[in-house]
Amino acid sequence: MKKIRIYLPIIACCFLASCDKGFDEMNVNPIALTAVDPGYQLNTAIVNTAPGYGNLSYETTIVKQMITPFSGQGSAANFNQDNRGVASGNWNTYYQTNIKELTDVVAKTKDLPARSNLYNMARIWKAYSFMLLTDTYGDIPYTQAGKNYLEGIATPVYDTQESIYTAILSELDAASAGLDASKAKVASDVLYDGDVTKWKRLGYSLLLRAAMRLSKVNPTKAAEYVAKAVAGGVMQANADNAIIRHNANFTNPVGSQLNGGQSAFFYLAEDFVTFLSKNNDPRLASIAVRYVGATSGAQQVESRANRTPGVQIGAPLGYDNTTISAAVTANKLASLWDYSQLDRTRMAGLAAPSFLVTYAQTQLLLAEAAFRKWTTGDPAVLYANGIRAHMQQFANYGASTAIADAAITTYVQANPLAVGKELEQINTQYWVASFLIGPETWANFRRSGYPILTPNPYPGSDLKTEPFIRRLTYTDAELNVNKTNVEQAISRQGPNLLDTRIWWDKK
Repeated sequence: MKKIRIYLPIIACCFLASCDKGFDEMNVNPIALTAVDPGYQLNTAIVNTAPGYGNLSYETTIVKQMITPFSGQGSAANFNQDNRGVASGNWNTYYQTNIKELTDVVAKTKDLPARSNLYNMARIWKAYSFMLLTDTYGDIPYTQAGKNYLEGIATPVYDTQESIYTAILSELDAASAGLDASKAKVASDVLYDGDVTKWKRLGYSLLLRAAMRLSKVNPTKAAEYVAKAVAGGVMQANADNAIIRHNANFTNPVGSQLNGGQSAFFYLAEDFVTFLSKNNDPRLASIAVRYVGATSGAQQVESRANRTPGVQIGAPLGYDNTTISAAVTANKLASLWDYSQLDRTRMAGLAAPSFLVTYAQTQLLLAEAAFRKWTTGDPAVLYANGIRAHMQQFANYGASTAIADAAITTYVQANPLAVGKELEQINTQYWVASFLIGPETWANFRRSGYPILTPNPYPGSDLKTEPFIRRLTYTDAELNVNKTNVEQAISRQGPNLLDTRIWWDKK
């Protein structure tokens, strides 16, 4: 926490130095960059990764974990609409900022043996950023991305997602192996305080994640890189989790929205609440709050707050704030403001941590890999480990959110991995374990097909051929600045629509 306070002004300066003044392909000011230590540039890319508003409006809604019935500037997955003002969020965060910062860090440190650990840490975070970008949009600039100043490439070509994943796998493998605890520590690192062992485990855990993305399109390569990730050493405990810590001066982006102007607009989705409730999942008591009897946002006050699992009712998708009245009546609620919400005083608190890559996710991916015979280990044990680890994560949100060991044990024992349902159970638990990490929840839902969800039935949807949103569309700014290359990508990949499946997303 102290480190965040010390470095935040420097990170802010670095971010301002990298502002592109609205042009996607314009690189950072070369004079400003030479004055900034690359360690702080890496920190900028790290803290910039905490999921925010777009995560709520698209990814977390697509997978039916949260929903807003309200229309307006934030209309997105709640109505299956192509809202490019919101859909551009990942592009703005990862392409316009992170990739540019990280490309510069890699260029600055590549030939400096004394900074080899910083070099490889930046390569890992860059691969992670590219993975999220390509998972969101499909084909994107990769080989020429972020190189306007370095190489004069103002309009980079779009690489195929297949070639990008090939490069990401290779890069994560090489960068993770290249980390060396005997070399200089990166003392400015806000993620792991320069702990090379934890960075190495992060790199190999991301390699496992990237490998599993290929489970349908190239299972042979997936198995090859799963083996490399396991051999290299993935996360071993919750202490290895990649977490961004927040405080009063550097608040959680989701918490900032839900404690601010969006406080009365977002609700837990019916599917998510029902799944947790019917399985007596102790996580529901740590996630949800219902302001019983509220008839307006102003009445969502602590005196009405009820966190008891049995009273939680999730909001259904398929309605706007007018048509939802029928569902409100059927649910015997006072109004739509009476539905359950993510608790903004705990999991969505201003100082709540942002989880990015976790041991729980890693154990569940290993459970699937073991089931597929791509690695050793008992899938049932790995599955149980993943559930237990995620429940133990809740202690990070405070004592009132922590789940008792006895409750965890009871749940794990009551929900063993069942023969014939392994993939569904593993990936449904991954859905829960990745809650609020929307890009990853959505990516794994598309890859695995689990959990089994009914489509959002909202009328007037922009979807024409698919029941769920499969990708987000390229930004209008990019279509203007880099039109020729974007159009080539569209001609190769398919229409620039929410329905178009990306390369690894096969039926």
